[in-house]
Amino acid sequence: MSISVLVADDQPLMRAALRMCLSAEDDVDVVGEAADGSEAVELAQRLRPDVVIMDIRMPTLDGVTATGQLTAPGSAAATKVLVVTTFDLDEYVVDALRAGASGFLLKDATPQELVNAVRVVAAGNALLAPTVTRRLLDKYASRLPSSAPQHSQLLDRLTQRELAVLEALARGSSNAEIAQALHLAESSVKTHVAHLLTKLGARTRVHLVIFAYESGLVAPGTI
Repeated sequence: MSISVLVADDQPLMRAALRMCLSAEDDVDVVGEAADGSEAVELAQRLRPDVVIMDIRMPTLDGVTATGQLTAPGSAAATKVLVVTTFDLDEYVVDALRAGASGFLLKDATPQELVNAVRVVAAGNALLAPTVTRRLLDKYASRLPSSAPQHSQLLDRLTQRELAVLEALARGSSNAEIAQALHLAESSVKTHVAHLLTKLGARTRVHLVIFAYESGLVAPGTI
């Protein structure tokens, strides 16, 4: 089954380049293009693509707000969002992830990296490696809110083992590295991660890392 993709970017050349790259793949089908966030939301709700490739800086409705609308509980779109951004210029990546994006990709990524990102996000996984997420959060730590009471309440629901796994995730460890450090089978680590996603209401591993920072479990700049 093909992965249906909607491309949202205010630059026609960028939309054309993304469409050309993705259309060359047998398992990817570009079903539409949007020139701004408002059009992206409207088309996504109508076309129901598996993945929306979302630029952040767009007129009418920015990509962060559009992402939040598409991934909100009960949204008619029920789609996954892959943010495509210029890292050195764009300071809204963390906001997009917190709004519900499954990850981000730099605009200078290779065609193969783009295709792989779409496949990863479509499969329900986070695009970002934990170490990349950590660097982003460290860079923009001043924009994250202080720990809220609900964060403490959620942390209290976690077992000691789950807390250890969450902290390791936030520090950039892979499942294999966590398994080795905690003397667990890798399958057990995957089970703990699944429990963390459920208990914390997180969509992906990316959002688990963000929660770890927001809750104060891991402090930016201490790694």
